[in-house]
Amino acid sequence: MTHLVNQNVIINGTRISHGVHGEGSPVVLIHGTPSSSYIWRNILPSLVSAGYKVHVYDLLGYGLSERPCDPAIDTSVTGQVPILEGLLDIWGLDDLHVIAHDIGGGIAQRFGIQSPNRVRSLSMIDVVSYDSWPSKRTNEQMKAGLDKLIKAPDADHREHFREWFYSTVQNKERLAETSMETLLDFICGPVGQGSFFQHQVMHYDPKHTDEVAPRYAELGKNPVQLIWGADDAWQVVDWAHRLHDAIPGSELHVLQDCGHFSLEDQPEKISALLVDFLQRQR
Repeated sequence: MTHLVNQNVIINGTRISHGVHGEGSPVVLIHGTPSSSYIWRNILPSLVSAGYKVHVYDLLGYGLSERPCDPAIDTSVTGQVPILEGLLDIWGLDDLHVIAHDIGGGIAQRFGIQSPNRVRSLSMIDVVSYDSWPSKRTNEQMKAGLDKLIKAPDADHREHFREWFYSTVQNKERLAETSMETLLDFICGPVGQGSFFQHQVMHYDPKHTDEVAPRYAELGKNPVQLIWGADDAWQVVDWAHRLHDAIPGSELHVLQDCGHFSLEDQPEKISALLVDFLQRQR
């Protein structure tokens, strides 16, 4: 297993793992939950080969980045925006292409509306929007209380979320043979299990996208592409059409035989769409 993040930097007193690959026009990848920058492993090489300098990182509280002990440290969608801005300062980026997945889309939406002059283009893949999240299943678990899940035996926790991950893809065999155990390792064990609920699940709150939803049209000041799995069970494709309608001039591509973790199901098709879109923005 080779991680895409191979450097560390302190931003706002917390450690963020990041990596920079290739040369050319800058692209920043923002992952979602429950995942990490690892989810871009089949996408990044195509971007580098096409002549882009790809910047990737693990959100605060995710992947190889710090899992803060202090519950006052904000790892929500809104709290992640200053982390992104800090990284852009370190990378020296003022004009960049942004590609985001899942709640990474919520971060990208807030950043794109706040700083439209810094965004050259925006690609959003199976992202949250409006009050589309958390999913019905997750919402039921949250309402029932997280204590039971937090204190569950490691083996039970791991199997529970193994089934969770299977619900994100169409090609379950491929997921099992490639990234399943890595995805689970990040949210299981003595650190991962508690951190998952503290830094991810407890912040599953649609207010972070609902607050900016009335301004989605502003994202259309820059080129926007939406890519969606037709079989996305977490963010059903109806949300893709609603977001597409709200952003003037946006493009929408719906991929068949593809779930919420579309980067796992159809990385080749997504890579091709991303490269084509980016090359048209030059």
